[in-house]
Amino acid sequence: MSAAKSPCHYFHFGLIVTGKGEQKHLPKLFTSLMASKICSFQVIQFTGQRGPITSPKRKFKMVGQGKDIEDKDASQIGLPARRYLNDHHCHFVVLIDDLEHGRREQARQIFDRYRKTFDKILTTEQRRRAAVHFLVNMLEAYYFAHAEAINAVLDLNPPLEDYEGDVETIRHPKNDLKALYPSFNEIDDGGKILARLDIEHVLAQPETCASLRTLFAWCVKVLEQYPYQEYRKSLSLVDKYQLGDGVLSEITRSQLDDIVQV
Repeated sequence: MSAAKSPCHYFHFGLIVTGKGEQKHLPKLFTSLMASKICSFQVIQFTGQRGPITSPKRKFKMVGQGKDIEDKDASQIGLPARRYLNDHHCHFVVLIDDLEHGRREQARQIFDRYRKTFDKILTTEQRRRAAVHFLVNMLEAYYFAHAEAINAVLDLNPPLEDYEGDVETIRHPKNDLKALYPSFNEIDDGGKILARLDIEHVLAQPETCASLRTLFAWCVKVLEQYPYQEYRKSLSLVDKYQLGDGVLSEITRSQLDDIVQV
């Protein structure tokens, strides 16, 4: 009989990302969670975006080779996740993909492809420490929910105001930023904006940002396993992100019920 695992007093989140800006700066998105002093976020792998496998020829070739998943999905997603999760039972993996407007109709199939890679490569227990989430319609959308962060970095005149409505419906937020500020650089300027972004403010409206809220809901459910109840309560993480009554993604929310108990 294996020895019982010790409680997690610190949680490590390894990020697998599909964008160059995210590769350099995405941990900053989780600054408010890291302020709890019980977790950290780091990028462990960059991989290109994936689409659904729809070609009959490609599917036939995979079947003929006895493969359920693409080799590059295994090498760039599944295996890095397994190595990270093998390091410690308090390690978790989150694959985060930009879901641009042109890919939204394929969201379910894209999710299924990523999820299938995890389910194929990881052990049963590890699968429950790995999740797939989307930024809609790309990371830059969320900047518009906290215009103060944009104004501070780009020095816009007149200053921009918070977007009225759901920023996850903005068709091409990166182009919109370049229209406002033609020299906008998604890595340099984006990193500075992200460092100022107040996620509590972004998620303050419970009827908006379903995908981003689901990502934070998954992370919070992990952190709710912190063993000291009084400290955990003092963080008020559910209240910070409107998790009690806020909208969640119909595609990625299923993972919330399957998180491993550490």
